Amino acid sequence: MNWRKLLLPLSGLFWVGVSFRNLLYKTGLLRSQKFKIPVICLGNLSVGGTGKSPHVIMVADILKEELQTAMLSRGYGRKTSGLVIANYSSKVFDIGDEPLQFFNRFRNKVVVAVSENRTNGINHLIKYYNTQAVLMDDGFQHRQVKPGYSILLTDFNDPYTSDFLLPGGNLREPRSGARRADVIIVTKCPDAFSVKQRDSILQKINPKYNQKVYFSKIVYSNSAIGYRFTLESDEWLEYEVVLVTGIANSKPFVEFVKERFKAVHHLEFSDHHNFSVADIQKIDDQFDQIKALHKVILTTEKDYMRLKDESALIENLFYLPIEVELNDFDGFKENLLNYVRKN
Repeated sequence: MNWRKLLLPLSGLFWVGVSFRNLLYKTGLLRSQKFKIPVICLGNLSVGGTGKSPHVIMVADILKEELQTAMLSRGYGRKTSGLVIANYSSKVFDIGDEPLQFFNRFRNKVVVAVSENRTNGINHLIKYYNTQAVLMDDGFQHRQVKPGYSILLTDFNDPYTSDFLLPGGNLREPRSGARRADVIIVTKCPDAFSVKQRDSILQKINPKYNQKVYFSKIVYSNSAIGYRFTLESDEWLEYEVVLVTGIANSKPFVEFVKERFKAVHHLEFSDHHNFSVADIQKIDDQFDQIKALHKVILTTEKDYMRLKDESALIENLFYLPIEVELNDFDGFKENLLNYVRKN
């Protein structure tokens, strides 16, 4: 028995609190600010693990081709406060690992900002950066801003339709919150799944007449990127790796790496983990214990942002970029651009 089921009575109390808050926004007693430019919100109902970052990157890639785009995050785990604009000297403790990852991907093609107060952040981006569209990362529960277009993510293996509210489950708000979404993307789908499985998921989601539902899967790069060189996939079987993960659900990534490298020594940390001096030493010691001629330290792109400034590791440190593949990317892109062009 899952011990968290014992906490389901507390989930009832959580439901009362969150539902009351949502009701205040629905009735207008608490106000959500609208903006004159397109504001796209991407988030989830559950706590982490839905593969949000590559979907944020996919949406930003679409938007930046037509509009001066800014990405706005809270900046989870940073040691700063207030509004911070990412730049070439930004560190993970300035803006957080995911915003640093976004900046590393887009550089000066997209403005990347962090702010606890999304309303202030959007106003600043419009006033000082000539922003034409804002992509609000992980903002589904940030009700002070009323987005024009909301994208909700849910994990194929752990859908919100089968989950419960915190603390008995992983949901941050009731399942009914999904009704606010314009698009629902079922993420981390297997390479092949049956029409019956798809129809079952659609039946459980029961989308509104105007809601679009898409299915996506993770696609790993064929190149592991390092400080000194790039390691191509046709060489991977020759290498023994120390695999370092600090993400919500590392299982798919670990399985992928184990199938493609000679041997894997996995060191697992919690999501958004701040690596201590002892952690760095542990990783370095594990690497030194490997006697193979060909060996590397491999991590995720997000964790690389936290580890790349460690001189003890950087020479041997690599990350594996990921992207997402949608079942109907052209349809998704067309719907998104139709929204921004009308607004």
